[in-house]
Parts: sequence; structure tokens; C-alpha cells
Amino acid sequence: MTTATTTGFTRELREVGTTVDERVRQLQAGYLQDLPGAVATLAKLRRGAGKPVEAVPELVGLTIDHGFYQLFPLEHPRISDAESAVHEALTLYALHQQSKREKGMHRRGRELGEAVRRLMPPRDIDEPLRKRFVQAQTAHSPEIRLDRIRSIVTLLRTQDVQLDYGLLADQLYDARTRAGAERVRRSWGRSFQAYRQREEVQTDGPDETDTDPAE
Repeated sequence: MTTATTTGFTRELREVGTTVDERVRQLQAGYLQDLPGAVATLAKLRRGAGKPVEAVPELVGLTIDHGFYQLFPLEHPRISDAESAVHEALTLYALHQQSKREKGMHRRGRELGEAVRRLMPPRDIDEPLRKRFVQAQTAHSPEIRLDRIRSIVTLLRTQDVQLDYGLLADQLYDARTRAGAERVRRSWGRSFQAYRQREEVQTDGPDETDTDPAE
């Protein structure tokens, strides 16, 4: 069935998101062509999915390179947050892409809230899934947030629902501050509520719904 979002724009990526988007595009293209290097790299990265960067130090060279440190020099006040966000997004992508040889799971513009809504029936809410999504939104630590998102990514993979991993990386970075976590929570909520399958859209204009499913 043909579907469409009602937001009508793709959010511009910042430094962390751009780094991840470029890396994921490279890996995704190689994986879909069955190139041994990309296949092997994603297999290694999957071992870090849902784990903080410090728990899998052997993967640092696969997620962060010298180009990253040109954007985030060693004296940058939030360099650790940036490293963590890049690591988390790339390893989650590796999990999402596993065994998907016909379709790339990274898609620009597909925010987490919209992706979750696509898992649900067109005119109904899957309450257990909604609660899982709310738990990701309201997580009180990066570790809990990462664990909740990993469980959602597993569901997205099962249903072939794509996700923008560059945008996710930017949001994981932003969410490591209190104000940023609130911005991300509301953004995920908006994208969840704004998504409608095409047959449900009643007007040609954007959906201005600003209701958070956590509220």
C-alpha cells in the first residue's frame, strides 16, 4: 500500500548526523552489492548494538575516524557525547540492516516516531508498542534510552520499516542534555502523531498536530 508522510520536509543534519549519514550510505551501498568489506564491517558493528561505546572498545576504529576529529577536536566540550551518538547510531543501523539484501534500512527523513507509527494498524494504536515508544522518549539515562531504541529497531527490522540514522544520531547527541532530551521527546511525539497513511489524509496541507503520545 502506498503511504506518505504529512510533514513535507527533510530535516537538515548537523555534524554528528552528517558523519553518520555518510558512513551509513557507504556501508549500505556496499552491503546491498554484497561487497565483502561492507558485509564484514556490519557483522562486527552488530555486536555493539545497544551497548555503550565504552563496552565495545574494539569497535571504535569502525565507527569513528580522523574525519570525525576534524569536526570534533579533542578539546571539544562534548566530544564524548558525539562519539557515543555516532557509535550508537551506526551499531543500531547494523542491526537493522542484518540480512536485508534487497532494501536499505537507512532512509533520509524517516524519524523514529513516524517509523513506530508505521508499525501500527492504520486506524488503531498498538498499546504495548506505544508504551515501548514512550519509554524511549522518557528514558532518564542514555543507557536506558539506547536499550529501548534497540528493541524498537528490532521490530522495525522485522517489518522492513526504514529509519533515518543520520537524524537519529543528531537526536541521540542532543538528548544527552536535559533541554535536548525535551526537544527530542517532542520531535519524536510530533512525528508519531503527524504521520497518516495516504488514505487517512483529509487535506493537501501539512498536519499541524503537536500532540505528544507520552502526554
